[in-house]
Amino acid sequence: MHFTSPETALQSVLMHGLIPENHVEHIREKVESAGDYLDTDMGVIQELINENTLTCDQIRDCLAEDFHMDIVDLDDVEIYPELLDALRHQDETTHESLAQRYHAFPVYMEDNTLYIALADPTNIDATDDIGQYLGVEIITYLASADQLRDFINRSYSSTGGESSHTPNFEQTTHELDNLDVNLDDLGEEDAGPIVKYVQGLISDSVRGRASDIHLEPMETRFRVRLRVDGVLQEIENPPKRLQPAIISRLKIQAGVSIAEKRIPQDGRIQTAVDGKPIDLRVSTVPTNFGESIVMRILDKESLSIGLPQLGFFSDDQSTFERMINMPDGIFLVTGPTGSGKSTTLYSALNVINKPDRKIITCEDPVEYQLKGINQVQVQREVGMTFGAALRAMLRQAPNIIMVGEIRDKETAEISVNASLTGHMVFSTLHTNDAPSAVSRLVDIGLKPYLVSASLRGALAQRLVRRICDNCKEPYDPEPSELNSLGIMREQASEANFMRGRGCKRCLGTGFKGRMGIFEIFLVDDEIEQMIYENATVVDLRDKARELGMRTLREDGVRKVLAGQTTISEVLRSTVVNH
Repeated sequence: MHFTSPETALQSVLMHGLIPENHVEHIREKVESAGDYLDTDMGVIQELINENTLTCDQIRDCLAEDFHMDIVDLDDVEIYPELLDALRHQDETTHESLAQRYHAFPVYMEDNTLYIALADPTNIDATDDIGQYLGVEIITYLASADQLRDFINRSYSSTGGESSHTPNFEQTTHELDNLDVNLDDLGEEDAGPIVKYVQGLISDSVRGRASDIHLEPMETRFRVRLRVDGVLQEIENPPKRLQPAIISRLKIQAGVSIAEKRIPQDGRIQTAVDGKPIDLRVSTVPTNFGESIVMRILDKESLSIGLPQLGFFSDDQSTFERMINMPDGIFLVTGPTGSGKSTTLYSALNVINKPDRKIITCEDPVEYQLKGINQVQVQREVGMTFGAALRAMLRQAPNIIMVGEIRDKETAEISVNASLTGHMVFSTLHTNDAPSAVSRLVDIGLKPYLVSASLRGALAQRLVRRICDNCKEPYDPEPSELNSLGIMREQASEANFMRGRGCKRCLGTGFKGRMGIFEIFLVDDEIEQMIYENATVVDLRDKARELGMRTLREDGVRKVLAGQTTISEVLRSTVVNH
């Protein structure tokens, strides 16, 4: 994000009354004490955006009104390659394109007038220098800062970027159709299209918001699928004959042996897409028709999102924040693989990560580097198990410990002992609901009295797809749909049912992004006594619901009624708990 005068942007939102001035001053003190920003006002804006108090669209709207400027939504603009090229010329001192140097994006050209999008109306250098360089008159529109940044990155990345801001898998794949590669004598000249295909696949997958890339050898074809918002989608497949070359290229990038095809291997790829560093965790597994490869795209930006973006309503967010700020005890996040447990835990650590607290994590593997947090990698081959790592961590005098997963009795016992000696312990478990965390810990081998003394609460979660904001529209669900989720007529009369039509932003799916639905199990005095007496999961669940716990499905219903997701998404992700 770029503002020539962040002070002007901040004053504008204050003048329009979007944020209380005392809150801005509180953020300013925080920014100045941390010293992470070169410009304090820019730091304040960024922190307000990070905590979801302010959006780039709100800044744009305030500035547009103050400076009497027209607004442009770049998603609605047709991209002209010749205009992109006009601003591709490099500045001699910075070696950046004119678009990157001046944070400007070309919208269209009419006669001798170039219309450009800026995020900052005070950016006079852009209009003067670009106009003088190209010999044209410049007229400016105002765009959202984050949208402008994304469009410039996509179109003017160091590798040339893509002129279009939508993934183009078919174009990349078709370039391989006439390529004939013999893997035994794969030279650089032949390898060029393979290298280009692999990089194009990774880049287009990142642009398309994929979380995983699956390359799966079938008997007669080489299938490629992407997981977008939790759903696998098949894309254009490369020719089957190029399967060995593509797999070898990926294994070389991932740093694993290309000669070994009999056993699974794990590696890592570090690359860049549109100037942004991207990490991919690579897994290979031998199958009947060749090695299957799955690449997990690790997006650090997902870890710094605020709690509302995870899907918390304000009441649940307040409860969650109270739990994670407790001085000691164990807090567990439960759910199946792929339900977002790690993202929730990392986001929680970001919330409580303060200069006066020491946080250590024990992970297998360490997927993301977290600023200001000590992270320990489990390495079983050298004896660095979860148990060994935890024992060592306790000698480091931490306030907060995060264990990637409680898998065995040793890890569970050390975690409990740590919580009973004044540490707050975060971890995950694989259970279907939150109260089942109690029985899982007992099944692992913990005594009920230890569980009752240490467990502060558990959060179960699932992920559902968000309705695309760009194409969402109201609709009236059929009575059968309402009955399937147990939605009462009086609830439906006040609801805001929405669905996505399908547009280019959501690739025609009607969904863009995901959110959590949650079940928060709080351990109060009554629940603690029941755990001590080894009560059944059914009894614990009934008591928790009596005390106000909402089930996963009930939280999903709330989000359907609020128009954030659909009935089918909640049905797909949850079951009824009786």
